[in-house]
Parts: sequence; structure tokens; C-alpha cells
Amino acid sequence: MPNATTTSECGREHDIAHPVFARLYDLLPQSPLVDPHRRYLARGLSGRVLELGCGTGDQFRFVVAESGQELEYHAIEPDPHMRKRAVRTARKLDFPVDLRSGRAESLPYPDASFDTVVAGVVFCTIQDPDAALEEVVRVLKPGGEFRFLEHVRSTGWRATVQELLTPLWARSAGGCQLDRETIDRFVAHDALTVEEVERLDLGVFPVDPIFRGTMRRSRGGRFEAVL
Repeated sequence: MPNATTTSECGREHDIAHPVFARLYDLLPQSPLVDPHRRYLARGLSGRVLELGCGTGDQFRFVVAESGQELEYHAIEPDPHMRKRAVRTARKLDFPVDLRSGRAESLPYPDASFDTVVAGVVFCTIQDPDAALEEVVRVLKPGGEFRFLEHVRSTGWRATVQELLTPLWARSAGGCQLDRETIDRFVAHDALTVEEVERLDLGVFPVDPIFRGTMRRSRGGRFEAVL
């Protein structure tokens, strides 16, 4: 693996720009309560790995600390303002990453090209999460892992409040949707089998509940979901 950060600016037509949010993001305090779950996403990674929506590179330091030596790390980030900060983060850590500007709905990689795909609080902002999940399945090798950390729609009156807040929240938080049923979407996909899904005592309403988990790309031509 190269010793310097590699960046690719292909796919600029796919950029999503939130310059103010990108500037503010690095100024926001990052709760240490999230650290164990970032480590969960990074622990023991090896082979070819793709991170969806790396933002300003929050996940990189955990990958450096937790992963093995045989690692080829790729990441996409459609926001050029976030991407610029992610490049700086990687260089500061001396972490080699192939960082591209593609979107999760149309990944710029061939079929079955990754051992692991990682999504850390990103499916809430993807414009077409169903298309993005199909792309995750497409680029994963048979038997490959999909690791995630995501906040989702709540229940009862909390869900109603999330629905009411989402339009304003999305405009101020880089497109984040509070009321997506993301885990149900993952579990229902017939090419992914559940290894573990865990609800975390972590979120603060309205960004709650939060789940983490690992799913595996099924092998063979006919897939059955494990619910």
C-alpha cells in the first residue's frame, strides 16, 4: 500500500455541497461515547475496504489503530468541502486512502471488489438509500462484510416528532433524515444475512435510536434473508 494519501477527483458531477455544515462539523465536540462503536467498525479490517461517506475522516484514526497491516482502504465522499478536510485528516495521520468523490447510489468500482464495506452514520443522508444498498451488495465479494452504525426512525410520538423535524433538520445538518427505517431496509435485503444487530444506549432524541451491526454478503446465486 502506498505511503501517501491518494485522492481522485473523478465524478465531480456527483458532488453534494454543504460548505457551512462542513466548516461547523469539525468544530462540534465529538462524544467519546461514540468511540467504541467507531472501533467496532474498524476492528480487524483487512483486504480491500470501502467506507461510504467518510465526511471529514472521523473514522480514519480508528482504522489506523484497530486494523491489520494488509489493508487497502478506499473511501467516497460527495461533498467537496468534507472531502478536502478528509484529505487533511488522512495526511495528518499518514494514512493512505484512495478517496473519491462518488456517491453511494453509483459507486465507481467494479462488481465484487471489496472484502468489507463500512457505513458510519451515512445512510441517513444518502438521497436514495435503496439504490445505495444495492450498490453495497454489488461491490461486496461473496462472503464479504457490511458493517454499519446508523440512527433510525423511532416509534410512537417520537416518530411523529421526527417526521415534523426532518425538513428543517435536513437543511441544517447536511441532508440528514431523522425518520428513516434503515435497519429494516438492511435486514430485508435478500442478498445479506445478519451476523449481529445491536441497539445502543447512545442516542439523544431526536437522533435516536442508534444501531450497529454486521451483515454478510450471501454466497451463491439464490439468496435467503436471515431475519
